[in-house]
Amino acid sequence: MIREIDTAVLTRDVPEHALVRGDVGTAVYRSPDGLSFDVEFVTAEGRTVTVLTLDHSDVRPMIGDEILHVRSIGATPV
Repeated sequence: MIREIDTAVLTRDVPEHALVRGDVGTAVYRSPDGLSFDVEFVTAEGRTVTVLTLDHSDVRPMIGDEILHVRSIGATPV
């Protein structure tokens, strides 16, 4: 379950915002029914890329043994 201020991982690409599956954001709002979230995605410098309202199927909690990966915004992994 994702709560407010939890790390959220995208489960699908969002090309209109240059985001790809696996990108990590922060849930800044959780709807009362827990079915949608406002998730903020930021650069390493702390600049907000976008805040998206996403369905619960669009994000998942981060798992403890996962490792973060860095890429340039707009750069699609090969």
